[in-house]
Amino acid sequence: MDFEIPTELQAYLAELDAFIAAEIRPLEEQDDNVRFFDHRREDARTDWDRGGLPNEEWEALLAEARRRADAAGHYRYPFPKEYGGRDGSNLGMAVIREHLARKGLGLHNDLQNEHSIVGNNVGLLLMLEYGTEAQKAEWVEDLAAGRRGFAFGITEPEHGSDATWMETRAVRDGDAWVIDGEKTWNTGIHKAPFDMVMARTSGEPGDARGITAFLVPMDARGVKVEEMLWTFNMPTDHGRVSFTRVRVPDSAIFGGEGRGLAVVQHFFNENRIRQAASSLGAAQFCIDEAVEYAKHRKPFGRPLATNQAIQFPLVELQTQCEMLRALVHKTAWQMDRHGAFSVSDKVSMCNYWSNRLCCEAADRAMQVHGGLGYSRHKPFEHIYRHHRRYRITEGAEEIQMRRVAGYLFGFMKQRAPKGVDEARR
Repeated sequence: MDFEIPTELQAYLAELDAFIAAEIRPLEEQDDNVRFFDHRREDARTDWDRGGLPNEEWEALLAEARRRADAAGHYRYPFPKEYGGRDGSNLGMAVIREHLARKGLGLHNDLQNEHSIVGNNVGLLLMLEYGTEAQKAEWVEDLAAGRRGFAFGITEPEHGSDATWMETRAVRDGDAWVIDGEKTWNTGIHKAPFDMVMARTSGEPGDARGITAFLVPMDARGVKVEEMLWTFNMPTDHGRVSFTRVRVPDSAIFGGEGRGLAVVQHFFNENRIRQAASSLGAAQFCIDEAVEYAKHRKPFGRPLATNQAIQFPLVELQTQCEMLRALVHKTAWQMDRHGAFSVSDKVSMCNYWSNRLCCEAADRAMQVHGGLGYSRHKPFEHIYRHHRRYRITEGAEEIQMRRVAGYLFGFMKQRAPKGVDEARR
């Protein structure tokens, strides 16, 4: 087994670095755009007069960075060549996302709103996999360019981790469907023209079958953003949305009637391995910065790095990074060879451990830097506050561990690898 990063992928990382230096870093530094990344970042990014929504200038800057990345051929890296991409693999995306996150906070990659010069556009991947021909014709190009997207209406106020108990329902009425219910933590809903709403169309609470995904226009009658939820890390783009007698046609169904849960699971598996890689990269950034600071900071006339109380905690974190990196790369490689659902337990392992590791690394970096680390003049507090979110969203770490246990103790079964008959496994 070869553990080296493929030569072509190493070359692409160098190409990305050159693009960042030539196009993105100068954009970040002009017109005081750096305010979005330095100690002023939360106030600069947040429009407090509009209920804590993202500042329009901030989002315009992100859009310009994406436009430049798309023009340079980077933004669509993971997408098929026929849509302007490079047929990027799961392994490639894992390596790239770790690489970008390891550079620290910047316009090249800002995970607070999943911004990156290499798009993690899971919505497009789902559209290519599950969309009808008409839906693809309407959506693919705008999704690929990052011009338009849809939010995900999965979580409900009374039902978080278990989507199968959702109370949102859709009932057929002639040639249309009528949706009633409520969703919360709809990320990106402040701008998204559509919400992918999961609603029960048949079956009983707890059933995996009978949940259908609908692409619901946000301007449809009966759709209302009830509130934007303020969080540990502002601004907020997370909304609570109600649906009251909302009518949508059959053509709004995404992925087939009663098969919405498969869409959700596909979204989670694709996103979780990439999130794991990003958290790993952010953790490594925190460790790197702490080590470098410890070498130069000299209280009592000696570098902090000479103290075992400084060395040992960072050694433990670095050891965890090395082990996790091996598992992330192996899992992403297996996903490419055998399918996204063939290693679901490993995806969950990578995800929950990397998010926890990132928080621990950010906390240790703060401690090593002392008061400076706790201040907003260093990004560690921001990294901690943001990545703390991922220990809850898209499956809390307890849910991830429960999922691993399900496979470990035989209560759940991995999907067969590509090309293997399930019945003959």
